[in-house]
Amino acid sequence: MMKNNTKLELIPDWAKLPESVTLGYTHGVATDSKDRVFVFNMSEHAIAIFDQDGEFLTSWGQAFAEGAHGMHLQQEDDGQEYVYLTDIARNLVAKYTLDGEEILTIGVPPVSGLYPTSEHYKPTDIDVAPNGDIYVVDGYGQYAIHRYDSKGNWLQCWGGKADTKHIFYEPHGIYIDTRPTEPLLYVADRRHQRFVSYRLDGTFVQDYHGDFLLPCDLVAFGDDGFIIPDLNGRITVTDGSFQNAVHTGENPLIWEDSRWPNIPPSEWTKDRFNSPHALCVTRDNHVLVVEWVLNGRITKWKIT
Repeated sequence: MMKNNTKLELIPDWAKLPESVTLGYTHGVATDSKDRVFVFNMSEHAIAIFDQDGEFLTSWGQAFAEGAHGMHLQQEDDGQEYVYLTDIARNLVAKYTLDGEEILTIGVPPVSGLYPTSEHYKPTDIDVAPNGDIYVVDGYGQYAIHRYDSKGNWLQCWGGKADTKHIFYEPHGIYIDTRPTEPLLYVADRRHQRFVSYRLDGTFVQDYHGDFLLPCDLVAFGDDGFIIPDLNGRITVTDGSFQNAVHTGENPLIWEDSRWPNIPPSEWTKDRFNSPHALCVTRDNHVLVVEWVLNGRITKWKIT
């Protein structure tokens, strides 16, 4: 088990946007092999790309302006990098090259009992297994996990609001942990304030409870730990059993403000979070965090 003495130190004013670019709710963040930062947000600049110093480079993805939500970026066997995106407004997931070329789009899963109409499907996050299988969580719709092959053919699902074996309550994020010999899929079951792990065939492994408020997602951290964006104003670092939690940037009870999450930026505290929605850990030992606020918020933190 890791010794959890992690601290994060804010790098002030990292993200630099030109006056001509305004972002919307910032929902996803990832880095590529060139250390560029990709921010998925609800605006005409849905994929906003920055260099590692926070300078804005370019953007694409206007079609995702209304529904941008979950994002996953990875390098594949062909040597190319791709982003996988979820759209809660258009009820779909998609795969793109890093410069915005569409490779694959997957619509509503072919499960008529769960999805009598497309509006019942609201995919919130996506991840890809080492063998190329695609996993999607329907966190705002019917609370099911869907598995596809690399070509987008539907393979299976589990969960759902009527499934007594896998009862979720807003399963918002998923993450495939490839550190173990056998990869595990983790679900951030947000409103149940817990995490659940599965084998990649959907076999239940374990559920984990701890010091969580509204955990949105999780990312591997260290040898066996995790780092977690918690919508209720903090980032949490835990060990592999989701214990020994250390919180960073905590803003106690901020969600009780009637204006939350859209508290005016003039009232933000630089080293305190408002509503962390997603994060990523960079190769140079930093953490990038994006928040669920009207015009977006991107911060960079040094791990100490």
